[in-house]
Amino acid sequence: MVKNKVQLITYPDSLGGDLKALKHHLDTYFTKVFEGGIHILPPYPSSGDRGFAPLTYFEIDPKFGDWSDIKDLAEDYDLLLDIMVNHISQQSPYFQDFLKNGRDSQYADYFLTLEKIWKDGQPVQSDIDQMFLRREQPYSEFVIEKTGEVEKVWTTFGKTTPSEQIDLDVHSEQVKQLFIDIFKHFHENGIKIVRLDAVGYVLKKLGTSCFFVEPDIYEFLDWIMAVAESYEIELLPEVHSHYSIQYRLAEHGCWIYDFILPYRIFEALSRENGEALAHYLQTRPHKQFTMLDCHDGLPVKPDLDGLIDSKEARELVDLSLERGANLSLILSEEHKDADGFDVHQIRSTIYSLFGEDDDTYLAARALQLFAPGIPQIYYVGLLAGKNDNEAVEKTGEGREINRHNFDEAEISQAAESSVVKRLVKLIQFRNTYAAFDGEFSVDGSQNNILELSWKKDDVACRLSVDLVHKTSRVTYLDGNKEASFDI
Repeated sequence: MVKNKVQLITYPDSLGGDLKALKHHLDTYFTKVFEGGIHILPPYPSSGDRGFAPLTYFEIDPKFGDWSDIKDLAEDYDLLLDIMVNHISQQSPYFQDFLKNGRDSQYADYFLTLEKIWKDGQPVQSDIDQMFLRREQPYSEFVIEKTGEVEKVWTTFGKTTPSEQIDLDVHSEQVKQLFIDIFKHFHENGIKIVRLDAVGYVLKKLGTSCFFVEPDIYEFLDWIMAVAESYEIELLPEVHSHYSIQYRLAEHGCWIYDFILPYRIFEALSRENGEALAHYLQTRPHKQFTMLDCHDGLPVKPDLDGLIDSKEARELVDLSLERGANLSLILSEEHKDADGFDVHQIRSTIYSLFGEDDDTYLAARALQLFAPGIPQIYYVGLLAGKNDNEAVEKTGEGREINRHNFDEAEISQAAESSVVKRLVKLIQFRNTYAAFDGEFSVDGSQNNILELSWKKDDVACRLSVDLVHKTSRVTYLDGNKEASFDI
């Protein structure tokens, strides 16, 4: 059962260098803060994409620790780990055996050689033109050591040629068994939640975008949800897509990510008008994980297609650029707006995105924590980290702007700062006040004032945010008395 409390998102090495340091720093500086658990971004051996090109799920990268460190954390926290259901590393033992032996490899059926897509194995550009692409071509070519033959293999992701991330054939019985073995292993090591990373791309079907192919995707989801349930693990599908797809996932009984909320909060505080945010909070599904920041960027397209005006969105994008952000752009021409608007994600720390102003940042975080759902706080946001432009320049990777690794001195200094102390107080209230398990309501009748309220039995609380002055106040019942505090 997912706890209705605040979670932390972190890389295994981002808070001190490894998993032991992560536990030490949480125990030292953030005791009983993340009672909802910790999402540890991929700690496995990986050949790229900061863990998202895993070689195996049965080992922890030695530079982070080992599975005993995961077990130690699991004693105090509900842990969430990722399974990249769409792909695995080119350097994995499975694909390395395929590179050596080709079709004679015992793992050959793990992978999508192109005859599984086109009968003669020859790609057809008119089919590819219909697809939602993450690279110029959705396949890579490899030379088989044993035969010298060239094999074309499906690769949805990856910036190198050939790609480091090799797609798995989820129809393969061998791949299904691999997933079962992974869930069993996770269960034995105390994992409570699994995020299905890139699950929208697992099915490739000609004549479609090859993204979230309906109704076929639900058959796969039902199967993997049943496997997870058999090992007492909850699933969180990760799908960056048009919000209607998220809503259909929710209708199917899945947990979903609220990828709309960050933009709406940024919009409300930047435009000093909460009308759109209030309307959204009244109509959205409640079974969601909420976020403001994560290891990627703030979602724009295609998540909010049909919800936002591209001219107004450009103004917010320009504001983010003025504050030091960089952008991830849509590649497929057919998925850009008619006027050419093509912003996929805004990449920035959330603290820098809100102008590095404590009150504005905390107002944004308060709105997130009072919205229905399971709040996740990214470690850089926890420490009010600023844009790491030096890392972007050094690596050439725009996402590094929000992936700074903090050493002990930086963590200690941040934990003592006023903004982090104020955030921790708010998190602890969110974790412990009983009304958050009750009924939610929102009042946006004054466009520059937002009030979010919760009520259960004889307890109730209300958040009031002044979008102009960026002040936030929590009022709540403490026994028979009304109490309050400014955030």
